[in-house]
Amino acid sequence: MTTTQDPAAAAERCIPEFRRNPHPVYEHLRDNQPVCPMKPPHGIDTYLITRYEDARAALSDPRLSKDMYGAMDAYRRIFGDSSVALDDHMLNADAPKHTRLRKLVNSGFTPRRVEALRPKIQGITDMLLDACPKREAFDLLPAFAFPLPITVICELLGVPEDERSDVQTWSTTVAQTGFSEESKRAQQQAEESLHRYFSDLIARKRSHPEEDLLSALTEARDKDGGLTENELVSTAFLLMFAGHKTTAYLIGNAVQHLLSHPAQLRAVQDDPELMGRAVEEVLRYDGSVESATFRFATEDVEMSGTRIPKGSLVQIAITSANRDPRKFDSPDEFDVSRPDNAQNAHIGFGNGSHYCLGAPLARMETQIALTSLLGRFPRLAFADPAQEPAWLQVPFPAFRGLSALPVVLEP
Repeated sequence: MTTTQDPAAAAERCIPEFRRNPHPVYEHLRDNQPVCPMKPPHGIDTYLITRYEDARAALSDPRLSKDMYGAMDAYRRIFGDSSVALDDHMLNADAPKHTRLRKLVNSGFTPRRVEALRPKIQGITDMLLDACPKREAFDLLPAFAFPLPITVICELLGVPEDERSDVQTWSTTVAQTGFSEESKRAQQQAEESLHRYFSDLIARKRSHPEEDLLSALTEARDKDGGLTENELVSTAFLLMFAGHKTTAYLIGNAVQHLLSHPAQLRAVQDDPELMGRAVEEVLRYDGSVESATFRFATEDVEMSGTRIPKGSLVQIAITSANRDPRKFDSPDEFDVSRPDNAQNAHIGFGNGSHYCLGAPLARMETQIALTSLLGRFPRLAFADPAQEPAWLQVPFPAFRGLSALPVVLEP
């Protein structure tokens, strides 16, 4: 996409040129119309927020609701009727419902519980790297970046190993948001399959509880009514869906940008203590969440001189906000030692009450993945350095990630 003086360029966020490099358009919008009215493919009037301070404020503004039932007509036009059965979870709720649901799930993501997963994550990482071809080109995403987080979240939830492939396939179909009738039918079938699966798995956990998060949530639901049955099924889906896709893309983006910036790669290899900062820089520079899940205005809201009318949908461009020069010095430079990330100033995991519950787990998985990959294979390289990165081509820019990442471990 060429950078145009027409802010309506935001409406073209789905075309291939933009997907390859959205940053010039976001820069133009930050400078010229930071709260930009647009008409996405779903046809509902939407306002796109692109500046850091506006985005950070919008993520925690109670006037911008996450309660999907308050915007049911708009929600159904975008996602269809079937999604409602799986979306009765905390990501689509305001307080006090959000507070209640998040409190129940918090127990699965305490620092102690997450840290206890470290040996398991390391073991899964080592197993996956052992199975990768060493001297021939292969796609790192299906071989490593995707299996790692989905295996970890399945372990956490208690999904049996021989059932994980189907769950991953259905989750992938749900994530491939499209607006054609064919796409909606495929999504509906996958959502129905996931709903049946988790309903059945919860029944099994109820009869034969184990030491996993889904058993604990099922017990809490039955003991004190902390969750309705549909909230329990929807929460299981949310943890599965959110727990692997974003982390897989984050790992892929990290490898892409480290290999594209040899000096930064050498810095991390020379000083493994930089890995934590490197992950934060990837989250800021090109994180896996391009836009936060939609909100809708429960009253008129003004931001940067633009009125967002009551009832409008709002999208918050995380990718744009994290490149805002009003907040970050030289934001288009990839710098693993960047000092302003030491305070975790980026909003790659959101802000406010909806701050990502799984952020500590995602950080740990990504650090272990990168440390192990680069430690074992210090000569890791692109299979074809001249090939352009294969960024996702999606009709709804929620994720920022690669569709393929061909590499050679030992060239």
